[in-house]
Amino acid sequence: MESKIVIAKYGVGKDEFEILVDADLAYQYITNKIKDPITVLETEEIFKDARKGERQSEEKLKKAFGTTELPTIVDKILRKGNVPITTEQKNKLLEDKRKQIINIIARNAIDPRTNAPTPSLRVENAMSEARVSIDPFKSASEQIEEVIKKINMILPIKFAVAKIEVSIPPEYASRCYGVLKEYGIKSQQWLKDGSLQAAVEFPAGMQSEFFDKINKLTQGKAVTKILT
Repeated sequence: MESKIVIAKYGVGKDEFEILVDADLAYQYITNKIKDPITVLETEEIFKDARKGERQSEEKLKKAFGTTELPTIVDKILRKGNVPITTEQKNKLLEDKRKQIINIIARNAIDPRTNAPTPSLRVENAMSEARVSIDPFKSASEQIEEVIKKINMILPIKFAVAKIEVSIPPEYASRCYGVLKEYGIKSQQWLKDGSLQAAVEFPAGMQSEFFDKINKLTQGKAVTKILT
């Protein structure tokens, strides 16, 4: 099937920066399916008006992007600018971005009233009830603060870090060490009998997941204490 060439645009003040891109490849780049931004270009030029073939000046490129390096500029135009995509692609991008935001909040947030983790479904329902709008072209991290503001009246949440003290019996210490390291070991002590005492620190929303893994690996014999 013949590729469709479209104009991706990015504005800085009164200046416009345009590139000619393959629509399908541009979408693949935005969704991280391909890594090299140059591969999406029809021609390796930055225009101020692509339809007229008018190139943008190096001076304005440097002022707007801090560089004249093509990959850096193309990446920013694709990720921050306006890229024509199909309705189906936009809906898919929107759904993926919504899931990312929900996962970030559920992973990092707790209910300040109970200090309990906030399940993904509760976050999703609160976003729907608050009629939160997601921008498919902005990163999830850029939108988190605004989303939290909108859902806080419905679902009180705060971002927090959990600090857990763990004592692992000697027969399970080695197999648990990798999991503890994965979550973030802040201190550790191997005792003479082979048991392991450690303090771990990780996003508070991951507490249930952490306890489930440790209890499964130790058959419920690990001793844990929540420090914060």
